[in-house]
Amino acid sequence: MDWRDHGILLSARPHGESSAIAEIFTESHGRHLGVVRGGVSRRIAPVLQPGAQLDVEWRARLEDHLGAFQVEPLRSRAAAALSGRLALAGLNAVCAMASFSLPEREAHPALYRASERLLDLLGQDDLWPLAYLNWEKALLEEAGFGLDLTACAVTGSREDLVFVSPRTGRAVSAVGAGDWASRLLPLPPCLLGQGEAPDAEIALALGTTGYFLQHHVATGHGDRPLPPARARLVELLTRRT
Repeated sequence: MDWRDHGILLSARPHGESSAIAEIFTESHGRHLGVVRGGVSRRIAPVLQPGAQLDVEWRARLEDHLGAFQVEPLRSRAAAALSGRLALAGLNAVCAMASFSLPEREAHPALYRASERLLDLLGQDDLWPLAYLNWEKALLEEAGFGLDLTACAVTGSREDLVFVSPRTGRAVSAVGAGDWASRLLPLPPCLLGQGEAPDAEIALALGTTGYFLQHHVATGHGDRPLPPARARLVELLTRRT
Protein backbone atom coordinates (compact mmCIF):
# COMPACT_ATOMS: atom_id res chain seq x y z
CA MET A 1 0.00 0.00 0.00
CA ASP A 2 1.30 3.45 -0.83
CA TRP A 3 0.14 6.96 -1.69
CA ARG A 4 1.54 10.44 -2.13
CA ASP A 5 -0.03 13.66 -0.88
CA HIS A 6 0.81 16.98 0.70
CA GLY A 7 -0.04 17.95 4.23
CA ILE A 8 0.47 19.96 7.40
CA LEU A 9 2.57 18.50 10.18
CA LEU A 10 0.55 18.46 13.41
CA SER A 11 3.11 16.81 15.68
CA ALA A 12 6.17 14.59 15.77
CA ARG A 13 7.51 12.53 18.66
CA PRO A 14 10.65 10.38 19.01
CA HIS A 15 10.28 6.69 18.22
CA GLY A 16 13.10 4.33 19.08
CA GLU A 17 16.66 5.54 18.81
CA SER A 18 16.54 7.46 15.55
CA SER A 19 13.02 7.62 14.17
CA ALA A 20 9.96 9.77 14.82
CA ILE A 21 6.23 9.22 14.58
CA ALA A 22 4.73 12.06 12.56
CA GLU A 23 1.09 13.08 12.62
CA ILE A 24 0.20 14.82 9.36
CA PHE A 25 -3.09 16.34 8.21
CA THR A 26 -3.21 15.59 4.48
CA GLU A 27 -5.66 16.87 1.92
CA SER A 28 -6.76 13.56 0.40
CA HIS A 29 -6.04 11.09 3.21
CA GLY A 30 -6.98 13.06 6.30
CA ARG A 31 -5.12 12.92 9.60
CA HIS A 32 -2.51 10.20 9.22
CA LEU A 33 0.32 8.83 11.35
CA GLY A 34 3.49 7.16 10.20
CA VAL A 35 7.11 6.51 11.11
CA VAL A 36 9.78 8.81 9.70
CA ARG A 37 13.09 6.94 9.57
CA GLY A 38 15.88 9.14 10.88
CA GLY A 39 13.30 11.63 12.07
CA VAL A 40 15.48 12.87 14.94
CA SER A 41 18.54 13.38 12.75
CA ARG A 42 20.05 16.81 12.10
CA ARG A 43 18.84 16.65 8.51
CA ILE A 44 15.21 15.72 9.09
CA ALA A 45 14.37 17.01 12.60
CA PRO A 46 14.29 20.69 11.50
CA VAL A 47 11.74 19.74 8.85
CA LEU A 48 9.41 18.09 11.36
CA GLN A 49 8.18 21.29 12.99
CA PRO A 50 4.45 21.84 13.70
CA GLY A 51 2.74 23.70 10.90
CA ALA A 52 5.29 22.74 8.25
CA GLN A 53 3.92 22.14 4.76
CA LEU A 54 5.22 18.79 3.50
CA ASP A 55 5.20 16.59 0.46
CA VAL A 56 4.64 13.12 1.90
CA GLU A 57 4.79 9.56 0.65
CA TRP A 58 3.30 6.82 2.83
CA ARG A 59 4.04 3.14 2.47
CA ALA A 60 2.88 0.09 4.40
CA ARG A 61 2.60 -3.62 3.75
CA LEU A 62 -1.08 -3.55 4.76
CA GLU A 63 -3.50 -0.64 4.81
CA ASP A 64 -4.19 -0.89 8.56
CA HIS A 65 -0.48 -0.80 9.49
CA LEU A 66 1.15 2.33 10.93
CA GLY A 67 3.35 2.59 7.85
CA ALA A 68 6.29 4.85 7.11
CA PHE A 69 6.49 8.39 5.74
CA GLN A 70 9.05 9.89 3.46
CA VAL A 71 8.81 13.65 3.76
CA GLU A 72 10.08 16.60 1.75
CA PRO A 73 9.65 20.20 2.93
CA LEU A 74 7.48 22.50 0.86
CA ARG A 75 7.16 25.44 3.22
CA SER A 76 8.24 26.12 6.79
CA ARG A 77 6.11 28.27 9.06
CA ALA A 78 8.63 28.33 11.91
CA ALA A 79 9.66 31.96 11.34
CA ALA A 80 6.05 33.15 11.24
CA ALA A 81 5.19 31.12 14.35
CA LEU A 82 8.07 32.68 16.26
CA SER A 83 7.18 36.23 15.22
CA GLY A 84 5.14 36.81 18.39
CA ARG A 85 3.20 35.23 21.24
CA LEU A 86 -0.11 35.27 19.38
CA ALA A 87 1.36 33.53 16.33
CA LEU A 88 2.95 30.78 18.41
CA ALA A 89 -0.17 30.28 20.53
CA GLY A 90 -2.28 30.22 17.38
CA LEU A 91 -0.16 27.62 15.63
CA ASN A 92 -0.20 25.38 18.70
CA ALA A 93 -3.98 25.72 19.01
CA VAL A 94 -4.63 24.84 15.36
CA CYS A 95 -2.39 21.77 15.44
CA ALA A 96 -3.80 20.59 18.77
CA MET A 97 -7.44 21.09 17.74
CA ALA A 98 -6.98 19.34 14.40
CA SER A 99 -5.31 16.40 16.14
CA PHE A 100 -8.02 16.32 18.82
CA SER A 101 -11.06 16.67 16.57
CA LEU A 102 -10.37 14.85 13.31
CA PRO A 103 -10.78 11.09 13.04
CA GLU A 104 -7.80 9.22 11.65
CA ARG A 105 -7.63 8.56 7.90
CA GLU A 106 -10.81 10.42 7.03
CA ALA A 107 -10.39 13.06 4.33
CA HIS A 108 -11.61 16.61 4.97
CA PRO A 109 -10.31 18.50 1.93
CA ALA A 110 -12.29 21.70 2.54
CA LEU A 111 -11.05 21.97 6.11
CA TYR A 112 -7.53 21.14 4.96
CA ARG A 113 -7.56 24.05 2.53
CA ALA A 114 -9.03 26.33 5.21
CA SER A 115 -6.23 25.23 7.55
CA GLU A 116 -3.59 26.09 4.94
CA ARG A 117 -5.07 29.57 4.48
CA LEU A 118 -5.27 30.11 8.25
CA LEU A 119 -1.67 29.09 8.89
CA ASP A 120 -0.48 31.32 6.05
CA LEU A 121 -1.86 34.26 8.07
CA LEU A 122 0.41 33.56 11.05
CA GLY A 123 2.14 36.75 12.13
CA GLN A 124 -0.66 38.99 10.86
CA ASP A 125 -2.06 39.66 14.30
CA ASP A 126 -4.75 42.03 13.05
CA LEU A 127 -6.34 39.32 10.88
CA TRP A 128 -5.51 36.10 12.66
CA PRO A 129 -7.93 35.96 15.63
CA LEU A 130 -11.05 36.33 13.48
CA ALA A 131 -9.64 33.89 10.92
CA TYR A 132 -9.11 31.37 13.71
CA LEU A 133 -12.70 31.82 14.93
CA ASN A 134 -13.99 31.16 11.42
CA TRP A 135 -11.77 28.07 11.24
CA GLU A 136 -13.34 26.70 14.42
CA LYS A 137 -16.78 27.23 12.89
CA ALA A 138 -15.61 25.25 9.86
CA LEU A 139 -14.23 22.55 12.18
CA LEU A 140 -17.64 22.21 13.83
CA GLU A 141 -19.25 22.00 10.40
CA GLU A 142 -16.89 19.21 9.35
CA ALA A 143 -17.61 17.36 12.59
CA GLY A 144 -21.35 17.49 11.87
CA PHE A 145 -22.25 20.16 14.44
CA GLY A 146 -22.35 23.31 12.34
CA LEU A 147 -24.02 26.35 13.87
CA ASP A 148 -27.19 27.69 12.21
CA LEU A 149 -27.09 31.43 12.81
CA THR A 150 -29.30 32.57 9.94
CA ALA A 151 -32.56 33.15 11.83
CA CYS A 152 -34.12 32.91 15.28
CA ALA A 153 -35.09 29.35 16.15
CA VAL A 154 -38.16 30.63 18.03
CA THR A 155 -39.58 33.51 15.98
CA GLY A 156 -37.93 33.04 12.58
CA SER A 157 -36.70 36.63 12.69
CA ARG A 158 -33.33 37.54 11.19
CA GLU A 159 -33.01 40.63 13.36
CA ASP A 160 -31.54 41.14 16.83
CA LEU A 161 -29.87 37.72 16.98
CA VAL A 162 -27.93 37.75 20.26
CA PHE A 163 -27.98 34.18 21.62
CA VAL A 164 -27.24 30.61 20.55
CA SER A 165 -29.18 27.62 21.83
CA PRO A 166 -26.76 25.23 23.57
CA ARG A 167 -29.03 22.34 22.60
CA THR A 168 -29.47 22.95 18.88
CA GLY A 169 -26.73 25.41 17.89
CA ARG A 170 -29.33 27.71 16.36
CA ALA A 171 -29.52 31.47 16.79
CA VAL A 172 -32.09 33.03 19.13
CA SER A 173 -33.21 36.65 19.14
CA ALA A 174 -33.60 38.77 22.28
CA VAL A 175 -37.38 38.57 21.91
CA GLY A 176 -37.33 34.82 21.26
CA ALA A 177 -35.14 34.15 24.30
CA GLY A 178 -37.60 35.55 26.80
CA ASP A 179 -37.10 34.11 30.27
CA TRP A 180 -34.59 31.56 28.91
CA ALA A 181 -31.94 34.17 28.10
CA SER A 182 -29.74 33.24 31.07
CA ARG A 183 -29.52 29.64 29.82
CA LEU A 184 -28.38 30.54 26.32
CA LEU A 185 -24.91 31.13 24.90
CA PRO A 186 -23.79 34.56 23.66
CA LEU A 187 -23.85 35.32 19.95
CA PRO A 188 -21.36 38.18 19.40
CA PRO A 189 -21.58 40.04 16.07
CA CYS A 190 -18.27 38.57 14.89
CA LEU A 191 -19.87 35.10 14.80
CA LEU A 192 -22.33 36.56 12.30
CA GLY A 193 -19.57 38.16 10.25
CA GLN A 194 -20.53 41.62 11.46
CA GLY A 195 -18.68 44.48 13.14
CA GLU A 196 -14.99 45.12 13.77
CA ALA A 197 -14.40 41.94 15.82
CA PRO A 198 -12.19 43.18 18.69
CA ASP A 199 -10.25 40.58 20.65
CA ALA A 200 -12.65 40.65 23.59
CA GLU A 201 -15.57 39.84 21.31
CA ILE A 202 -13.66 37.06 19.57
CA ALA A 203 -12.73 35.55 22.95
CA LEU A 204 -16.43 35.61 23.88
CA ALA A 205 -17.33 33.94 20.58
CA LEU A 206 -14.69 31.26 21.18
CA GLY A 207 -16.47 30.51 24.43
CA THR A 208 -19.54 29.65 22.35
CA THR A 209 -17.73 27.55 19.75
CA GLY A 210 -15.78 25.93 22.57
CA TYR A 211 -19.02 24.83 24.21
CA PHE A 212 -20.02 22.85 21.13
CA LEU A 213 -16.53 21.49 20.59
CA GLN A 214 -16.51 20.21 24.18
CA HIS A 215 -20.08 18.91 24.34
CA HIS A 216 -20.38 17.43 20.87
CA VAL A 217 -16.97 16.83 19.29
CA ALA A 218 -15.15 15.82 22.50
CA THR A 219 -17.86 13.32 23.42
CA GLY A 220 -16.64 11.19 20.52
CA HIS A 221 -13.19 11.13 22.10
CA GLY A 222 -14.03 9.83 25.56
CA ASP A 223 -15.18 13.20 26.89
CA ARG A 224 -11.61 14.45 27.06
CA PRO A 225 -11.17 18.17 27.80
CA LEU A 226 -10.24 20.41 24.91
CA PRO A 227 -6.48 20.77 24.40
CA PRO A 228 -4.73 23.20 26.76
CA ALA A 229 -3.22 24.95 23.72
CA ARG A 230 -6.67 26.26 22.83
CA ALA A 231 -7.23 27.58 26.35
CA ARG A 232 -3.89 29.39 26.19
CA LEU A 233 -4.90 31.09 22.94
CA VAL A 234 -8.23 32.26 24.40
CA GLU A 235 -6.46 33.50 27.53
CA LEU A 236 -3.98 35.46 25.42
CA LEU A 237 -6.78 37.07 23.42
CA THR A 238 -8.54 37.99 26.66
CA ARG A 239 -5.38 39.63 28.04
CA ARG A 240 -4.81 41.57 24.81
CA THR A 241 -8.12 43.43 25.20
